[in-house]
Amino acid sequence: MDASYRERTERLELEVLSPRAQPVSHSGGRAVPEPQDAIRTAYQRDRDRIVHSKAFRRLAHKTQVFLAPEGDHYRVRLTHTLEVTQVARTIARALRLNEDLVEAICLGHDLGHTPFGHQGEEIVARFHPGFRHNLQSVRIVEVLEHLNLTWEVRNGIANHTWSMPMPDSLEGQIARYADRIAYINHDIDDAIRAGILAEGELPEAAIEVLGNSHSRRIHTMVADLIDASAEGDTISMSTEVFDAMGVTRDFLFERVYLGRGGPPTPEAVELIVQGLLEHFEQHGAPNHEGFAPSPTGAPDDIDERVRAVDYVAGMTDRFALRAFESVVGELPPGVGVLG
Repeated sequence: MDASYRERTERLELEVLSPRAQPVSHSGGRAVPEPQDAIRTAYQRDRDRIVHSKAFRRLAHKTQVFLAPEGDHYRVRLTHTLEVTQVARTIARALRLNEDLVEAICLGHDLGHTPFGHQGEEIVARFHPGFRHNLQSVRIVEVLEHLNLTWEVRNGIANHTWSMPMPDSLEGQIARYADRIAYINHDIDDAIRAGILAEGELPEAAIEVLGNSHSRRIHTMVADLIDASAEGDTISMSTEVFDAMGVTRDFLFERVYLGRGGPPTPEAVELIVQGLLEHFEQHGAPNHEGFAPSPTGAPDDIDERVRAVDYVAGMTDRFALRAFESVVGELPPGVGVLG
């Protein structure tokens, strides 16, 4: 099969996409050069590699906000990823930017998240300063699973969090905004379902701007971002909507992210994650494919702390619980809160 299919797609991008878009034919390429596919563009192949990765499959059993929820309709890290991707593709299409690039970034942005959500990430970061889930996502695609993604996808994944520099491509910037738009709205939905919040408790000033329902809030944020980003060289929002989004996020941190589950839950999570990290640093992490790279070189060259972090950070919530019981001992009090 010749490359006419892929080349046709690349030509169409140059004809149809906005001059501000990142066409795949202008990509910075892969760290390790490889032959082009006859059918798919490089960004399409990146998307497929992420979807077929082991880390992506594990997202189905990683906490988003509520730890091991019993209800079937609470979000997990995988459903969050899919919602981010949907929001981002809507924005990219409206602005005539590269949907394939946006999709690949969004699908890969949370591959490096730890078990037990942000609580788990905080514990790993204390054990190994400098750990961040966005940088671990890049480590997964570069080192642990060797996906050899394009530069633009890796840049978008690394910089999707607001503590990092703005991504270089507009597509990467869309992914950053889409992540926040998605999690603010679906976390409100889940918190109401869990009985932690009532719709009427949301900040009144913010809701007057954003809307009083899940669908209205998403529409307001997405439409505002599209209007504010129609021209210029950055993705942005109006000050009014951006500030309202920030007020809502701060409210969720106070009422949901930091206060959920009661005192036993964070204590139990810390005991589990810290216990696993210390155990595998001392005894060595097993060489499970996709979790931790096999040690190379002389024993003195092996950083067992990094290998322990790779292994534990890659665990799903349920795998971490089983591993703790297996290698450390009885689960700590409060695990009943985790499910």
